[in-house]
Amino acid sequence: MLKQSTTGGGWAAIFYFIAKAFKAGPFAFARRMNSRNACKTCALGMGGQKGGMRDEKNAWPEVCKKSAQAQAADMQKPIKEKFLKTHPLIHLENWSSRALEHAGRIAFPLYAPCGATHYQRIPWEEALRRIADKLRKTEPERAFFYMSGRSSNEAGFLLQTFARAWGTNHINNCSYYCHQASGTALSRVLGSGTATVTLDDLAHADLAVIIGANPASNHPRLMTRLIELRQRGGKTIVINPIKEPGLVRFRLPKKLGSLLFGSQVSDLYLQPRVGGDIALLKGIAKQILDSGGVDRHFIQSYTLGWEEYQRDILNTTWQEIESGCGLSRAEIQHFTDIYLAAKNTIFMWAMGITQHQHGVHNVQTIANLALMRGMTGRKGTGLMPLRGHSNIQGIGSMGVTPALKTAFAAAVERELGMTYPQMPGWNTYESMVAAHDGKVDFAMMLGGNLLDSNPDATFSENALKNIGLTVYVNTTLNAGHLRGRGQETMILPARARDEEFSPTTQESMFNYVRLSEGGFKPPGTEVRSEVEIVSAIARQVLPPSKIPWEEFTDHDVLRRTMAKIVPGYELLADIDSTRREFTVGNRIYHEPHFSTADGKAHFASIPIPHQETNPSELSLMTVRSEGQFNTVVYEEQDIYRGQTRRDVIMINSQDAVRLGFQENEAVSIRSNCGVIEGFILRFIDVSPGTAVMYYPESNRLVTRRLDPDSGTPSFKNTPVRIERFVPESNRLD
Repeated sequence: MLKQSTTGGGWAAIFYFIAKAFKAGPFAFARRMNSRNACKTCALGMGGQKGGMRDEKNAWPEVCKKSAQAQAADMQKPIKEKFLKTHPLIHLENWSSRALEHAGRIAFPLYAPCGATHYQRIPWEEALRRIADKLRKTEPERAFFYMSGRSSNEAGFLLQTFARAWGTNHINNCSYYCHQASGTALSRVLGSGTATVTLDDLAHADLAVIIGANPASNHPRLMTRLIELRQRGGKTIVINPIKEPGLVRFRLPKKLGSLLFGSQVSDLYLQPRVGGDIALLKGIAKQILDSGGVDRHFIQSYTLGWEEYQRDILNTTWQEIESGCGLSRAEIQHFTDIYLAAKNTIFMWAMGITQHQHGVHNVQTIANLALMRGMTGRKGTGLMPLRGHSNIQGIGSMGVTPALKTAFAAAVERELGMTYPQMPGWNTYESMVAAHDGKVDFAMMLGGNLLDSNPDATFSENALKNIGLTVYVNTTLNAGHLRGRGQETMILPARARDEEFSPTTQESMFNYVRLSEGGFKPPGTEVRSEVEIVSAIARQVLPPSKIPWEEFTDHDVLRRTMAKIVPGYELLADIDSTRREFTVGNRIYHEPHFSTADGKAHFASIPIPHQETNPSELSLMTVRSEGQFNTVVYEEQDIYRGQTRRDVIMINSQDAVRLGFQENEAVSIRSNCGVIEGFILRFIDVSPGTAVMYYPESNRLVTRRLDPDSGTPSFKNTPVRIERFVPESNRLD
């Protein structure tokens, strides 16, 4: 166990970055990091036409450990055939996420037929033929297509076009397990499901509110903006059950004073009980009403639903609020005082808000608090979901979803001469249920790790094993390739975005579209572009049509068609010649005219969720470590939380005393869907009644409880029981 860090960033981050560079080859690493390619990690975005390590405001150097980890992973040497022959599947199934990621780049197609003991190399022609044969024998309603945010806009558009031309709407992406609740809620409130702000808006805010997120670990470059906000006299409030050291103080490597002495990040840090955000936010709203701090002009002119919302707040009692969030009225007043003094506020949140059974309601409640004081619809204010993967928002914009909006679907039919399928599409979880029920014969996953993205790992493994043929398109190995194999499994090697043969585009969380140049040599000679893969399958499966599949392997040609179809992407048509990156139209609100049918923002009356409490149980919230990105684990240690291993459960020391456990004791953890044995108990600063475990290792415990409005699983609030661990050798028969 490490000593828990008191700050984030600093020298450790610098030394780690240097170590990664030297391991990958310092000169080659520097060339890639400085190239005109968008960052491969978080959706905050950097790189593109302004050059590597620069954001849209031209700030430099914009870089972090996450970007170094992803870049170094892509620069690994290729996996050799000898590796496949000497490592049986049954052994690889037990490898950790980190070990699989560090095995090397996938450099040629891999195939595991039914009953295989090893993956074997397979020629591209045979791999594509097998895939095409399977698709020709499969009914469109018995297949699904899934995509992660690693891929390009071009690949996303082409994949969903192929799937729909073939006849299915079972098309989904990884956002259904993270920020789908944000998109659903914001669409209800404002008519658009993305952030309402640009990066520049952060420079005009005097208050940032961060709820259920840990950007110090997951979006490190955002810390620069938060520290700059405080340096010009603004304030930051953090709401998180866990006291994350990097959100208290952070050492910015590119600012000498901050590097040496650290910079304060938060002015107020509130630690509500897990699932208590709605109660807390309604308490703040109640105090704003009592103080007369409501922006009546904004509400009357630009919103609907205020009267009902106001009655709901007035009728909510302080007993409901305090018991619901676990904080006192005085603690809530501290937040309210800061908020009332602010002129320009931006609310930010991540999966601590969305991954609940009431995730959509959580986001609507945040929006209510912003609307009360007119904190959207003008410069320096707004709502900002902190999205994860670098192009997950772009994948959604490209229509990699179960249903296209009416105008999008009409444009697809008009421009491509195809008939839009009328069947209802499955979202990500519905696809897994269908697979578990034996209703899926074919599944194609373009990027990502679908297995480890799911709750209830036992259910998910069984679901994927039921599929006739699973096709994975990836750069490195992950657990899905082993424990998520179908009856037959194919793994196709893909180029990383800086290895593409021609430029591709990506969209950041700020709705900003970047152009990545590509151009670097991939490992081996058999690694193909994702559009080449999709196009090749389409040409073998579909009859001749108006859709020029072979021409669409040229990204420039494909983009000209995308510009005619994708809403807000009109400027994409000429981006190859202009090299001009842009903000997607009709999403940023610097004026209080919104995208709802009536042009107004909508308040929503949200009840405080009732949560049963059992003294013998804790509420499990899953987290990522400082050494991982999404499902990819780059390092076993978590420097910020002081952990050297991932098989731990972290709780408040008061809960340990109450339950009769000691720190560093081996325990078993049990939920309604699984049990994990032999994990080590550790203490951290977290709200009482909370257990914290790393994702995806804890997925075996996370039950399949969903937000009914978004389909997002409740990764942040699973009842668990800690029990004394009895080694198998000591158990009685």
